[in-house]
Amino acid sequence: MNETPSRGSGAAMDELYAEAHHWEVNTGGETIHAKRMPGKWRRIKWLASSVWLIFFLGPYLRWNGSQAVLFDIPNRKYHLFGVTVLPQDFWMLSLLLLFFAILLAVVTALVGRAYCGYFCFQTVWTDVFTWIEEKLEGSPPQRRKLDKAPLDASKVRIKVLKHAIWLLIGFFTGFSFVAWFYGAGPLWRDFFVGDANVAVYASVALFTLGTYLLAGWLREQVCFWLCPYARIQGVMLDKTTVVPTYDEARGEPRGRLQKGQSSAERTVGDCVDCNQCVAVCPTGVDIRNGQQEGCITCGLCIDACDAVMDKVGKPRGLIRYASLDEVEGKPVKPMLMRARVWVYTGILALALVGIMYGLSSLEAIEVKVLHERAPLFVQLSDGSVQNKYTLKVLNKSGQDLTVRVSAESSAPMTLLGAEEPLFARSGEVTPMIVFVKIKRSDLPGETLPVTFHATTTLSDNTEIAAERESAFFGPSR
Repeated sequence: MNETPSRGSGAAMDELYAEAHHWEVNTGGETIHAKRMPGKWRRIKWLASSVWLIFFLGPYLRWNGSQAVLFDIPNRKYHLFGVTVLPQDFWMLSLLLLFFAILLAVVTALVGRAYCGYFCFQTVWTDVFTWIEEKLEGSPPQRRKLDKAPLDASKVRIKVLKHAIWLLIGFFTGFSFVAWFYGAGPLWRDFFVGDANVAVYASVALFTLGTYLLAGWLREQVCFWLCPYARIQGVMLDKTTVVPTYDEARGEPRGRLQKGQSSAERTVGDCVDCNQCVAVCPTGVDIRNGQQEGCITCGLCIDACDAVMDKVGKPRGLIRYASLDEVEGKPVKPMLMRARVWVYTGILALALVGIMYGLSSLEAIEVKVLHERAPLFVQLSDGSVQNKYTLKVLNKSGQDLTVRVSAESSAPMTLLGAEEPLFARSGEVTPMIVFVKIKRSDLPGETLPVTFHATTTLSDNTEIAAERESAFFGPSR
């Protein structure tokens, strides 16, 4: 484009260059005050961050008159939309962890640290904290000026208000976290009158302080030095990974835009060296130096560069989401043609199917049968053979149940000890000792399959049952 930037755009560039000397890569020596610029990726970032509203609002969601999701650790019950998961079903947790681990790996391999840039709680909370800081203290130059200004009433008022809001957000973060485990209603009832237990107050205090320090003070330093993901991401990326990338061939050699200079007269690249890509970076890295461990793939540098390109009359895309192969002009395989995409997808699908199968196959009661080992059988005076069993009935429902026990086999048999129903408390394993007696003449061999049934009725008149097969042992013929 052979256009001369307008007088208005020239003035805008002067303002950008006036800011430029403030921006430098920071490794902890001073506070980064990232500039906020509107744009496509900033909007996407806010939309992605809104997922965390579930964290704050989720405990108040009701299901059949109770909290929809409640992790009742003291009673070892985990309620998920009417389904009660007990520790015996925690194999599903392994599949869930596998699912998210593979999901994180595949996202990183395909689009870099997208989780860090758009979903990570550290990134989201820091973004909210710095947004509050900007509303109270002003733009980055104003914030730096306020930091260096002598202490007076105005500075104290602004700083105290800012830190009070930060602490309040930290408190509600901890309070919301505990609500998932304690129950939102009981927590509001017990917390402020001193009836909650010590663990509740300790957890809220820990989250309040941790959120305040990590999001308010450490900020990007967590991404640089504390987060292990920043260290391992390098081995998860390759030349096909799509990440924010500076088009060096187009941008270099970089040079500042001169007033009245047309595009045709420029002998340097498209990068006008305004440093706005660094100014908006929440971790303070310069994307023009290539991929770095501090880059969280948030795309804010793309918004900044596109805005500058619009002002100077250049096409967008000097910084864009692209793979190294694409920037180097090499052929780029479509995403669906990559073998690892299918491998990762297959593992994710298997884990998800396993989780869904586990949740769908959960029964309200479960029965286990333990056969007496010493002795395996007893011969009675009437010529019959008797076996002893210990039945363990697990009540997975949210209510106490009356369970009826029966047994059957291919031979005529008598069940003793199960004449009265078993009272099974919610979430507990209730044992029951029973005896099975079969005439020796009816035994077809040394062993015979025996199936035990446990049946009950829920409060809504739903009939549920569980069964478990065991063996009946007798003497050799």
